Amino acid sequence: MQQLLLIFHVLVCVALVILVLVQQGKGAEMGAAFGSGASQTLFGSQGSGSFLMKITGLCAALFFITSLALGYLAAHQSKQDPLQNLTSAVVNAAAQAPAQSQAATTAPADPQDQIPQDQVPASKKQ
Repeated sequence: MQQLLLIFHVLVCVALVILVLVQQGKGAEMGAAFGSGASQTLFGSQGSGSFLMKITGLCAALFFITSLALGYLAAHQSKQDPLQNLTSAVVNAAAQAPAQSQAATTAPADPQDQIPQDQVPASKKQ
């Protein structure tokens, strides 16, 4: 749903930019008053002003609606952070490590068993 809305949002943005660039500025009407721009109208003698302004307004409204919808979806998305998964795995591993190390470090019955036989002094050998 969010991907489709994002694609639609980008298309509306591109259309809005194109529509704004196609429109004539306020200074261009002065040339039309002297007869130079009347023959170049595609949308009739009134020109394309009112048509393009309505379409631009519609694209602007769609832009605001999709922006608000994408913001709402991003705020209420239930996506778990990957770093949270990593920290929970580290915490679980750390909790299991002391239990394993306690079993491995229990004191032997005879302390002589831990000393290698080549390091035991000759007077202590039996």
